[in-house]
Amino acid sequence: MAKAAQVKVEEADYVVVGAGSAGCAVAARLAEAGSSVVLLEAGGSDEKFLVKKPGMIGPMHAVPKIKATVDWGYYTTPQQHALDRKIPQTRGKVLGGSSSVNGMLWVRGNRANYDAWEAEGNKGWGAADVTSLYKKIEDFEDGADDYRGAGGPIKVTRHGLVTEASAQFREAAAETLGVPVVKDYNGAEQEGMSTFQQSVHGGLRYSAARGYLHNLAPANLQVQTDVTVAKVVIEGGRATGVEVIDEGVRRVVRAGKEVILAAGVFGSPQLLMLSGVGPAAHLGEHGIEVVADLPVGDNLHDHLFVPITFLMKNAVHRGTPLHYARGLARELTRGGSFLAHSVFETVGFVRTSLATDVPDMQLHALPWAYPSPNQDAPVQHKVDKRRALTILATLIYPRSRGTLRLAGADPTAAPLIDFNYLAEPGDRQVLLEGITMTREIMRSAKVAAACGGELHPGPAFDDNALKDEIRNRATTVYHGVGSCRMGTDERAVVDPDLRVRGVDGLRVADASIMPSIIGGNTNAPSVMIGEKAAALITEAAS
Repeated sequence: MAKAAQVKVEEADYVVVGAGSAGCAVAARLAEAGSSVVLLEAGGSDEKFLVKKPGMIGPMHAVPKIKATVDWGYYTTPQQHALDRKIPQTRGKVLGGSSSVNGMLWVRGNRANYDAWEAEGNKGWGAADVTSLYKKIEDFEDGADDYRGAGGPIKVTRHGLVTEASAQFREAAAETLGVPVVKDYNGAEQEGMSTFQQSVHGGLRYSAARGYLHNLAPANLQVQTDVTVAKVVIEGGRATGVEVIDEGVRRVVRAGKEVILAAGVFGSPQLLMLSGVGPAAHLGEHGIEVVADLPVGDNLHDHLFVPITFLMKNAVHRGTPLHYARGLARELTRGGSFLAHSVFETVGFVRTSLATDVPDMQLHALPWAYPSPNQDAPVQHKVDKRRALTILATLIYPRSRGTLRLAGADPTAAPLIDFNYLAEPGDRQVLLEGITMTREIMRSAKVAAACGGELHPGPAFDDNALKDEIRNRATTVYHGVGSCRMGTDERAVVDPDLRVRGVDGLRVADASIMPSIIGGNTNAPSVMIGEKAAALITEAAS
C-alpha cells in the first residue's frame, strides 16, 4: 500500500469509515474506479508479526496483554438467559479490522441464505448475484469454475496441515451422520464434512487489508489510522462528511459525493445514533437531536457454540510455549509449520431435527483442549497440555434477537451490546442436539480407538443436565450481524442499495446490514458486502 501523504486529506469524493473486512474492499474498489477516497480507521497498523502469521491467533486471543494491542475489549451486557454472563466480543483494533484477528475461515454461507434475502425484497442479493462478487474477490487454489474465482485480492487455500485426529473426525462424522465428504463447501453444495478453507497463502494471513490495501494499493486512496470518527456531519438532510478526533483535536473530513459507514456491527449503528439517526426515544435519552427515526441497533444476532473436548491419542498439541518456539524457529528457517495455517482444521455443515431446507449446525474441529467452561473471564487460561480434540457445535441460524444501544453521547465509550442470547428455547435445543451428535460421532468405530474419553463438559453431564449447562458454556463465534438491517419495510435501516433511509449521501456497508445471518463464518460475506457496495455506488455515479 502506498504510504499516506504527510498532509492528511481533508476532502475526497468518498469518505469510508472503518478499514475492516468490508471497508477495505469498498474503499479500494472506489479508488480503483478513479474516485478519490479517504479511509478512516480507529485502530493502528497491521504490520505486526502477530497479525501476519496465521497461527499466532492462539496467543493473540489467549494472552490478555497481547490481545489488548489488537482488540477493542468489548463485552456484552449481562445476558439474562445465559446466567447473566458478560460474554466477550473480540473486534479488531487494527487495519483490516476483524479480518486481522479472526480464524481466517473462508465460508460463504449457504446459497439459500442469499436467495432468502432477495425473497424479502432485497433485489440483487440472490445467490447468483453474490456468486459473481465472490468470484471477483477470490484467488482460489483450485482456480476458477462456475462458482469459484481466481486472480482476486484474497487468496483462499485449503488447510494443508490437518492433524490425524481432525481428519479422523471428518471421516467418522460423514459415516455416522450419513453425509458426504465435500471437496468444496463454497461451491454448488454446502452440506457435508470437509477440510476448512482459509484466507491464508504462503504462510501469511490474507486479511482485507493485505488483499485490498497492501496488494492493490490504489494511488488515489488515503488511509488514515488512529483516528476516531465522532459523528457523521448531516446538513439539510444530506451527509456531507464526518467529524473525527485525531490526537485529541476535532476536525471534519468532507465527502464530495458520499459517506460510507463500514465500522462493523457495533461501530456503524453507534455512529448512526451519535449522528441523530436511530430510535427517537433512545436518542432523546442522551440529548441527541433526531435526524431520522429508524430502528438502528435492532435485529442484533450472532452464532453461538458449545465446545466439546475429547482426549485423543493421535491429536497433536500445539498450544504450549515450547510448541510456539519450535514453530517460530521453523518459520524463520524453511517455513511450513503449523503457524502458517489457521488453528481450525476440518468442518461440517449438518442437520439437527430442527433443520428445515438447509443444514443448521456447523461443526468446527480444533486440535487441542478448549478452556472449560468458557472464555468469559479476562484472564489467561492455563494451557491443558494433554492431547485433545475440541469440536465446536455451532448454532448457525439463531432465533434470538437483541439490541445495540448507546451508553452515552461520548463517541469513545463502548456501546451497550445485548444479543439476548438463548432467549428462544429452540436455540438451546439445536445446541443440545449438536453436542449429542458430536458424542455419537466420537463413539463410532472410526474414531473410538483413539479417543480417551470426553474431557469437557464430561460424562457427568447427560442430556438433562446439559439443557441447563448450555447457559454456562455457550459462547460466541464473534459473528454479530443485523444491527442496520437491509430491507424494504419499516424494520429496515438501509435499502437494498445500502442507502440509509431518510438521509441522502449516506450508506452502510458491513455485516450490520444482513437481514438474517448466513450459515457459516461471516468474514467472507462481509468482504462481499464491501464489493457489492462499491459496485452499487459506482453504477449510481455513472
